[in-house]
Amino acid sequence: MRNSWIDAANHPANDFPLANLPYGVFSQPDRLPHCCVAIGDQVLDLAEAAEEGLLGETASSYGFNEGALNTFMAQGQRAWDDIRQRLTELLSIDASPELHTSLAKAMFPLDAVRLHLPFKVAGYTDFYAGRQHAFNSGSILRGPENALTPNWPHMPIAYNGRASTVVVSGTPIRRPLGQYRVEGQDKPAFGPCRRLDLEVEFGTVIGLPTEHGSVLTIEEAEKHIFGYVLLNDWSARDIQRWEGQPLGPFQAKAFGTTISPWIVTKAALEGFRIPGPDRDVPLLPYLQERSENFLDVNIEAWHEAEGAVPSRFISTNTRYLYYSPQQLLTHHAVCGCRMETGDLLGSGTISGPERHQFGCLMEQSWGGRDKVSLDNGLERIFLEDGDSVRLSGWAQGDGYRIGFGSCEGKILPAPIWPTE
Repeated sequence: MRNSWIDAANHPANDFPLANLPYGVFSQPDRLPHCCVAIGDQVLDLAEAAEEGLLGETASSYGFNEGALNTFMAQGQRAWDDIRQRLTELLSIDASPELHTSLAKAMFPLDAVRLHLPFKVAGYTDFYAGRQHAFNSGSILRGPENALTPNWPHMPIAYNGRASTVVVSGTPIRRPLGQYRVEGQDKPAFGPCRRLDLEVEFGTVIGLPTEHGSVLTIEEAEKHIFGYVLLNDWSARDIQRWEGQPLGPFQAKAFGTTISPWIVTKAALEGFRIPGPDRDVPLLPYLQERSENFLDVNIEAWHEAEGAVPSRFISTNTRYLYYSPQQLLTHHAVCGCRMETGDLLGSGTISGPERHQFGCLMEQSWGGRDKVSLDNGLERIFLEDGDSVRLSGWAQGDGYRIGFGSCEGKILPAPIWPTE
């Protein structure tokens, strides 16, 4: 663990030490969106650094002056490694005072900039890769004896979501309208969702694309992953229950998916790889892994409401996932599906074995049966208008942490449907 000449980066509780260097996109009133990295309490404008010749001869072709990281993400592993190594040298405590001076005009306080969606989302696929969540959800809907469908232990289950409604942290989420079934009635009702939920997820960001018709091995999939984000896939449970048969979620998931503004790279999380779970059923050979591809990342969800102190109500970890990011990507591409730069793969809800580790309110309230008591004295079954949910995540090292920043959204009332 090397220190930085940015003092805040050396604090053990800071999300952005020198070992992290996550990528994002920022702007200021007099500055168009540019690509950047976070270090301590600062952001470094990569476009400015590249223009000054500080990032090497090829950096000018990486699109750092654009409002999305896609051009850089498409360059591949060698470019990713080269830029990370150069940034580490520039921001290390060992860097010369002359470099400090050169970088000064490209550095801005993190709390004085606006953060944007860090990449243009080409496609969004949401998986169902958490075994505890799958078991809990299945138990609520079908009973524990039929909780897991026969295919679930054999492959990652997923649906294709909406890239158009993936938004950056801080973007409000409007309660959706839709059809839902009222208990005891034959016909559905229409109106605002009554069972609005969050889902604590982990997102994988694809850098290198693939060709249509090609496939990826587990080992090859590693080379296509650029990094990871926190992800909250907001869910309208009553709409989902009515529309879900037989093709799965549609409008219940299409109204909003929030991600963190920072993409944490594979390299930053290299020291936090762990073995996968024990399996009762062996996977087919194309999904079998020969390396440790799972990650040890803590994720918390906090509830915030006007007049109440923030309350942590979920504390889970990516170690509870049953399929790794490499397995998700390999399975996605095995049919010949073209993967694009900027594709986003959601893990699905991450739940651990204890109640406080259940990654959504549907599980915590057990399908709406139980009230969830929050530390701030409030009770919830599902989310109410005005509620905010904030995810935070980090991998804990020895005296440092690799953090993701916040992934937050506030619930706004549903739109008013015209009556004339």
